[in-house]
Amino acid sequence: MDRLTQNVSHTHFILNGFNELGELRPLLFIPFSVMFLLSLSGNFLLLYVVVSHRVLHSPMCILIAVMACVDLSLPLFFVPNMLLSFLLDWRGISLTGCLVQMHCVHFVGAFQSTLLVWMALDRYFAICTPLCYHKYMALPGFLRFVIPPLIRNFLLTTLMVNLAGTLSFCLRNVMDHCFCEHMALVQLACGNTSTNNLVGLLTAFLIPVADFIFIAASYVIIFGSVFRSGRSGVKALHTCVTHIVVITVSLTFALTAFLSYRIRNGLAPASRVFLSTMYLLFPSCCNPIIYGIRTTEIRQQILRLLKCPHFVNIVPYS
Repeated sequence: MDRLTQNVSHTHFILNGFNELGELRPLLFIPFSVMFLLSLSGNFLLLYVVVSHRVLHSPMCILIAVMACVDLSLPLFFVPNMLLSFLLDWRGISLTGCLVQMHCVHFVGAFQSTLLVWMALDRYFAICTPLCYHKYMALPGFLRFVIPPLIRNFLLTTLMVNLAGTLSFCLRNVMDHCFCEHMALVQLACGNTSTNNLVGLLTAFLIPVADFIFIAASYVIIFGSVFRSGRSGVKALHTCVTHIVVITVSLTFALTAFLSYRIRNGLAPASRVFLSTMYLLFPSCCNPIIYGIRTTEIRQQILRLLKCPHFVNIVPYS
């Protein structure tokens, strides 16, 4: 019987995240749907405001618009299926669908930290080398800083997912997660998974952790320059603090979820699923609020849009 089981590899999986809640599990549809709608509406509004107002076409605002695109698309890869699972108990997914979802979630999710690297570069050039700012932030010059992280993210994510796709899943097909997270799938494999564990760790430390170290080093230099220049850099410092808060919270969620699979701990499966989900969904919900409110130029344009008489007049007819 054991030999027969080892020759069978599952190609269909059950996403069983938050199953410990029992009959209360469908109630998760309410908070997660609210977060999903907040993410979609907030990021769409932020993207529309930046794109439609030429005054906001500065490098930093364009990066914020790109972040809105990432935050708008990332939840679409896993939240709708998760909500259907809560509401209608649709939990099944094929191995191919699982690998595609895994690649999309991890690749697009990597942009959340990589975009903050590009924003840190923008602040560094603006504060430390203001005379060369437009030279470095012009598209031809800035591509030198854009292309290497893109290649890194794509290669590491593709390698991680392809290695997961070569495994044989003969143990069980029930995944303690709400979407296809890498280690949640690898745990179901039979045979040696040490290579997958190593590549997963390298991906975690070479993307979000490496980005955090780069951002921290950049801001140490920026803070030193601001303090030497007195009050002239207070506005830029305000933006830097925002970036630090966002990436610190996101990285805490990410590392706790990643390491919980590899270190013996008393973390409940539901807590692990919650942390993994928040790592992806929390920035998507909070970034529009943070950058829409804390960026003066964007906040002013949003308020003008909401107070516009034409905008108010067309609402009753819609």
